[in-house]
Amino acid sequence: ATDLYKHTENEVYYSMNSAETFSITYPAIHPGAAHTDISVFSGDIDLHALFLESESVRRIFVTDSTIAALPSMAHFMQRWSTARTFSNGFTAVHGKDALIVLGAGESYKTIENVLLIVRLAIDENMTRSAVFTAIGGGVICDMTAFAASMFKRGARVEFVPTTLLAMVDAAVGGKSGCDFLNYKNMIGAFWPAQQLYYFPTFVQSLPNDQFRSGLAEALKTAYLYSNDLLTVFKTQKADILARTASVLQYIISTCAKAKARVVEEDFTEQNVRAYLNLGHTFAHALESASGLGIVSHGDAVAWGMGRAAVMSHNLGLCSAAYMQEMLELLRDYEWEIGAIHTAMAAYTPEEASQLLLEAMKKDKKNTDDSVRCILQTAVAQTAIYKVAPKDILLVLNPASASKGA
Repeated sequence: ATDLYKHTENEVYYSMNSAETFSITYPAIHPGAAHTDISVFSGDIDLHALFLESESVRRIFVTDSTIAALPSMAHFMQRWSTARTFSNGFTAVHGKDALIVLGAGESYKTIENVLLIVRLAIDENMTRSAVFTAIGGGVICDMTAFAASMFKRGARVEFVPTTLLAMVDAAVGGKSGCDFLNYKNMIGAFWPAQQLYYFPTFVQSLPNDQFRSGLAEALKTAYLYSNDLLTVFKTQKADILARTASVLQYIISTCAKAKARVVEEDFTEQNVRAYLNLGHTFAHALESASGLGIVSHGDAVAWGMGRAAVMSHNLGLCSAAYMQEMLELLRDYEWEIGAIHTAMAAYTPEEASQLLLEAMKKDKKNTDDSVRCILQTAVAQTAIYKVAPKDILLVLNPASASKGA
């Protein structure tokens, strides 16, 4: 071998910059499932008949303590024998299958719990042919899919979404992950479910805050894609809040189909799928700055939509009438529309706006010092904009305009 140190500096530079180069071409990585099938069941929920009476595959079931305690889950849960308990849940076995029950809520959406799911699969000698089956809301679905994506470099996943939020949004489209260092969904992967099993009856058992959380995502979908759905929100408020089955069925179906079309067009969120983040840049900042789990995701999204509408108007993108119509509809459903959400009441407006701005700057979708926001000019007229920090501060703290901010 040639000893480079015997050459002059110029000769060494020439040698290093004339190195042979070559490349490797890779096929596209399979994202867990080539397509997702959605089955919608009417009437009673019977997961025992759906899963435990079949011997076709091995499954690792993932749910949380709230879902496990529902009366509709009693038949399914009574067949399991507890194997091991830990600080926020337990694992159990039934024949060839395994179950893990985690704590309920955003505060449990951690990498530690994702790895508990993986560990159970390893402890039970699951193979790559095993199916990871989430029974729960967006938190459980996201973590289960993330665990499946990592287990032996990728196992199949399927969802039984139990919340309105999961049915209209979180379960559709393949995003998985968990929170990290108090930031929303900071780590994860695209790993879609091969099968979604919808039981709209689950929605009837939701506490009001979770029901409203899903409604906010449905309203977002209406503003993005469906004047007809928006009209339902404007004219059928009583039926919506009463959880009338036919209205819920329409909302769930319309939202799931709308998101499915967008995901098919832009699976990895390079373009139009980003529109689904309307209100979310503000929302994720609020969830992080106030403390994960303090504000429900849907309440944060509704507040974020209002802030996005104000920003659109401030930047001359939408009319005052459009902004006011959205704010009034949000207020009619009793979502917050103030510049600073009451969850940040412990801070002055200046402190709160700075904390929110710093959280927005850490959004994983940003590419430079500006903040990427989804803004609208009208219903179904949406685009991605890079917004300067000073313009964001004016939306979060309008009084700062008079101080030269």
